[in-house]
Amino acid sequence: MRVLVTGGAGYIGSHVARCLSENGYEVVVYDNLSRGHRQAAGVFPFVQGDVADSPLLTQTIRGWGIGAVVHLAADSLVGESVTNPQRYFHNNVAKGLSMLDTLLKESVRCFIFSSTAAVYGEPEVVPIPEEHPLRPTNPYGESKAFFETALRRYDQAYGLRYMSLRYFNAAGAHPAGDLGEDHEPETHLLPLVLQTALGIRDKITVFGDDYPTPDGTAVRDYIHVCDLAEAHVLALRALIDGCPSAVYNLGHSRGCSVLEVIRDAERVTGRSIPHEVGPRRSGDPAVLIASSERIKRELGWKPRFEDLSEIIETAWVWHRDHPNGYGEQ
Repeated sequence: MRVLVTGGAGYIGSHVARCLSENGYEVVVYDNLSRGHRQAAGVFPFVQGDVADSPLLTQTIRGWGIGAVVHLAADSLVGESVTNPQRYFHNNVAKGLSMLDTLLKESVRCFIFSSTAAVYGEPEVVPIPEEHPLRPTNPYGESKAFFETALRRYDQAYGLRYMSLRYFNAAGAHPAGDLGEDHEPETHLLPLVLQTALGIRDKITVFGDDYPTPDGTAVRDYIHVCDLAEAHVLALRALIDGCPSAVYNLGHSRGCSVLEVIRDAERVTGRSIPHEVGPRRSGDPAVLIASSERIKRELGWKPRFEDLSEIIETAWVWHRDHPNGYGEQ
């Protein structure tokens, strides 16, 4: 089967594309390169375009005989979504709905959606199960929650079957060392920490040390990006086999605080990582930890990278060898 990976030139998308290929699927990458990198798409057939460009998307689906779509094209910066909600509802919702209309016209009924733990907001219980109420605290999470609602309705009305994968904190890099995290601007904790270890940044800012957590800093559930990618393969395989639509969390069911990440990174790199405390970021919950028992039970997913140090080690190799990301070394 030929699979279209939207956002396949991005951090997670590039890992998903490679994992799909390694598992026997023919991959076509579709990305507008607003935040992705052409180099990350590697040797896969590549189409530069927007998911809301219906003529181009139609041409791509017909020309390549696309049978399924893995949709990762989206804006994903929590802070930016608070200051510019228009961008997030336009790109993540309006353009996504335009894409779904094209898929319906072209009879593509197999869809994997890149969702997020941000749909939960401040959790009532930890670890968070998929049945937890959706109460996002920022427009990014709201945009993803709304699109999940649309998918449920499209399935009921039009038979568009889907798997929605709610990521917790994706981290790490491909063990081969040629795929990694490169954002502009960079807002994710681990790359910022490792750039500080490299001397690219003077220090790391810890956003808030007054959360109701053991050390006062926010706690997150870190999952290796290759383990995320493997979950997409399992989800796609399940849809192809006729399984009904479903929603799954992707995390390790254990949390690490910001300060714990910094300390682990210092051990892995052997370098001091200066940091200072700043104010909390608007829309950031104190604790996000997943319950991923459902996908383990139903699809047989088993993360390979169990320890935070293992995840940091793969990221460290990437950032050490690619201090300018995909730019000139």
